[in-house]
Amino acid sequence: MRYLFIHQNAPGQYLHVLRRLAANPANDVVMIGLHESVEIPGVRRIAYSFDPRGVSAVHHHGREFHVALARAEAVATVCRQLQTLGFAPDVVIGHAGWGELLNIRDVWPGVPVIGYYEFYYQTEGADVGFDPEFPTPAELNPRVRAKNAVNLLTLQQTTLGQTPTRWQRSTYPDWARRRVRLVPEGVDLARCAPDPEAAAAPLQIGKLPAIPPGAPLLTYVARNLEPYRGFHVFMRALPRLLQARPDLHVMMVGGDGVSYGMPPPRGRSYRQMLLEELRGQLDPDRIHFAGRIPFEQHVAVLQRSDVHVYLTYPFVASWSLREAMACGCCIVASDTPPVQNFLTNGRTALLTPFFDADALAQSILRGLEDTRLARRLRMAVRRHAERTLDIDAQHAVFDGLVQSVLH
Repeated sequence: MRYLFIHQNAPGQYLHVLRRLAANPANDVVMIGLHESVEIPGVRRIAYSFDPRGVSAVHHHGREFHVALARAEAVATVCRQLQTLGFAPDVVIGHAGWGELLNIRDVWPGVPVIGYYEFYYQTEGADVGFDPEFPTPAELNPRVRAKNAVNLLTLQQTTLGQTPTRWQRSTYPDWARRRVRLVPEGVDLARCAPDPEAAAAPLQIGKLPAIPPGAPLLTYVARNLEPYRGFHVFMRALPRLLQARPDLHVMMVGGDGVSYGMPPPRGRSYRQMLLEELRGQLDPDRIHFAGRIPFEQHVAVLQRSDVHVYLTYPFVASWSLREAMACGCCIVASDTPPVQNFLTNGRTALLTPFFDADALAQSILRGLEDTRLARRLRMAVRRHAERTLDIDAQHAVFDGLVQSVLH
């Protein structure tokens, strides 16, 4: 089989699939991305570049679409070069959100295309308008709607679509859901697994002070420390926690940028904003900001965690949630729809209202102090991960999707 994968942040969500397909010498696997991506044995990598050309002259609500068209043109140019070199894919698979798939059928008219449909933007009922503290101005509603222009056009160009969770699929209009299949995403359950010996040794992450053996550790992970992932709520729970547990250490993994939503005012980071707000209420010797760290260290943090917190707006769930489940963490999470696709309150985690910092602190303390409950949740969430996040099961569903468009 000849596979062509396209993703601006390649390999993106296709990492495990690419590794498996490329391990089969009968497959020819090519991956196109915006930048030089991580090396995967057996995968031929191609980087594209583009010039958005005069975005400032475009209507401000349409700039994202303008950039998507430039991406589509650049990717199609690379595909034509591949065609000249004799490469003709049996199937094209790519993310639908950035425009990269829009012109593929101009290059290979008869080749089936599978799009990855991550999220359909809405002005109400999902992330926009969810948090009154950080509202999206009403005058930006047209821009939110315009984000779906690429989604809608790509739906016309793809043979079928895939999405990883029921809730993400539910954000799409009824007519679109019929063309978007559910393909759950797995985790490497051997690499992300509980380590019963983790607490017996110091945890050293970068240049941070080592977490002493046996010291209770509260963890929080996000790509960036921002409201979409409940960073503000988590920070406001810390004064009560640090006072109640003088032995508690807190480790937060994530950058100071903004992945989603509005940037903080006056050029500051959300971390700076919350530290200023809570000045004098936090013990800096017990709060550790790790920044972005390598994956192996990320797993070590989860394995060492006594309670792990995951909070999110009604938006796309993070990979870190799946990895925390696989590592058998005692998870305290927000009672929001993306989380409810993965966890059940009292059975596999403790779920709390997103905005209630006091309730969050209370649930964390419960997880720290009720060792019997924590052990039960750890065992249950690992078993649930084994049932629902197994990579082999994901691959079987993915292969079925590919076969359905080939025949």
